[in-house]
Amino acid sequence: MKVDAILLASFGGPEGQDEVIPFLRRVTNGRGVPDERLEEVAHHYRANGGVSPINAQNRALKAALEAELDRRGIELPVYWGNRNSPPSMADAVAQAHAAGDDHLLALVTSAYTSYSGVGQYLEDFQQALDETGLAGEVSIAKLREYFDHPGFVAPFVEGVRDALARIEAERPGARTHVLFATHSIPMVAARASGPSLGPGGAYVAQHLAVAQAVLTQAVPDGTPWSLVYQSRSGSPSVPWLEPDINAAIDELAADGVEALVIVPIGFVSDHMEVMWDLDTEAAETAAAHGMLAIRVPTPGTHPAFVAGLVDLVVERLDDVPDDQRPHVTELGPWPDLPALGAVAGSVR
Repeated sequence: MKVDAILLASFGGPEGQDEVIPFLRRVTNGRGVPDERLEEVAHHYRANGGVSPINAQNRALKAALEAELDRRGIELPVYWGNRNSPPSMADAVAQAHAAGDDHLLALVTSAYTSYSGVGQYLEDFQQALDETGLAGEVSIAKLREYFDHPGFVAPFVEGVRDALARIEAERPGARTHVLFATHSIPMVAARASGPSLGPGGAYVAQHLAVAQAVLTQAVPDGTPWSLVYQSRSGSPSVPWLEPDINAAIDELAADGVEALVIVPIGFVSDHMEVMWDLDTEAAETAAAHGMLAIRVPTPGTHPAFVAGLVDLVVERLDDVPDDQRPHVTELGPWPDLPALGAVAGSVR
C-alpha cells in the first residue's frame, strides 16, 4: 500500500498555567461547562505548573519511533498532531502535504475501541482535511487498535512481575490484589463500542481480555485481580463504568488485602490522569488503609512497545493477512478501517 508518512495523533495538553483553561474549553467544546467548573479540574494541571506531561511524552515517542524506523531502514517521516492543543491535526496535515507526503498512516495514542479512542480521531482527521482544504489530495488511514498486540502487552507483563517481586521483598506473604485501571466512560458509550461483546461492549471486553493475558504471563499462580475505572467526569445522573478505583481499594482493605499492584492498562503513557488519579488520589486512598500500593509503568517508550508500533506500520505496508497478525487474546487482531480522503482508494 502507498504510505508517505506516519501521523502520530494524540489528545494534547497545556504547557503552562495560561493554557490550562483554554485547553479545558477545547476538551469540553459545545457542552456549556462554565469556567468555574473547569477550574475544579484545572487544579490537577495547576499542581504540575500548568503543564501536562503528555506533550513531552509524545515528543519522546515520536523520537523513539523515528529511531526505530531508521534502524530498520524504513524511510517514513513522523508528523505529530493533537486533538486539543498545538500542534493541531490540521497543522500536521498541512506540514506533511507541504513536504509532499500525502498518504498518511495514523497512529493514535489509544489502544482500545471506543468513541474517544477511535471515532473521535476519525472525526479529527476529517476535520483536519476539511480545514486545510486537502481532502482531495491527502488521505489518512488509521492503524488498527493494538490493545492485544504483544508490543503493548509486554511492558505491563514486565511491570506486574517487578511489582509483585517488590511486594514480596517488602511485605513477605502479604495478601495482594492486582487492580487493572482504565478510563471510565458512560455505559451507553461502552455498549456502543461493540454491543455483541456484552453490556460493556468491545471496550470492556478488550480490557478484560488483556488483563487476563497480562496476569497469565506474569503470574501463572492465579493472583486475585479485577478491572477498575478512574477519571470519571460528567453528570452524576449518567451511568458510567464502575467500580471506581478508590471505592474498590476501600472494599479490598475492608476484606483484608494488604498490598496492591495498580496496572494502568488503559493508558499508553504517564499523562495527567495517570499521575493524578493513580499516583496521587489512589495512592492516598491505599496509604490511608496502610496498604502497600505499587503502580506499574505505562508502555511509554519501552523498546517492546516502540518496536510493536513499527511492526503495526509494517503490517499495513505489507498488507499482512489477518491470520498472520500478532495478538495475545482471542478478540484480536482487530480489523483495519478504510482511509479518509479523496485518494483513499490507494490505502486500505
